[in-house]
Amino acid sequence: MGQIIALGGGGFSMEPDNPLLDSYILHQSGKTNPKICFLPTASGDSDSYIARYYDFFENLACQPSHLSLFNPPTRDLESFLLDKDILYVGGGNTKNLLALWREWSLDKILRKAWKQGIILAGISAGSICWFEEGLTDSYGSGLEPLSCLGFLSGSHCPHYDGEADRRPTYQKLVTSKQIKPGIAADDGVALHYVGQDLKRIVSSRPSAKAYRVSLDGETELETEFLG
Repeated sequence: MGQIIALGGGGFSMEPDNPLLDSYILHQSGKTNPKICFLPTASGDSDSYIARYYDFFENLACQPSHLSLFNPPTRDLESFLLDKDILYVGGGNTKNLLALWREWSLDKILRKAWKQGIILAGISAGSICWFEEGLTDSYGSGLEPLSCLGFLSGSHCPHYDGEADRRPTYQKLVTSKQIKPGIAADDGVALHYVGQDLKRIVSSRPSAKAYRVSLDGETELETEFLG
């Protein structure tokens, strides 16, 4: 069954000196030297973001690569991606990410990768994108619901403790039925799904948590600190 590891925050881009979450992602492949590919689409394929990715993962037991849609490595993106063990999606503008992915048919390729057992992972925009809906700042005028790929049911809110407006806005939108009920994750928390099931919640910070947010309010979920 396909695996998705959604980071509410943390990882190499936010915690470059704390490898707990990214090491966890690599370990789930079950391989000693997994092929991991970074998709920095949401950041407009930021050169500095890509450089930070390589600076981090070149020091771990893996084979890092990246996919730029502004400078594609090949015409056959499907073969390029389906050859990998882990696809890791960076943060940025989720709306633009989804638009570009659909234009390049990456949404279809990623679904195929998921069904073939390739691990899908990501942070922020790269976390939101896998759900039916997400809470995003992509529109530049505050936080709003956004329809996403729908690999996972319900909605998702990252950075739950990292940005002051996230928690109250997400709860308000859920209780007013403007966004589907779902899962919120603090910075430093990873939601590990196997198929549609949330199997494990891990964190790189002792106090970081995940929460189920429904019409009835917020429920803290059991979160395992990896340190």
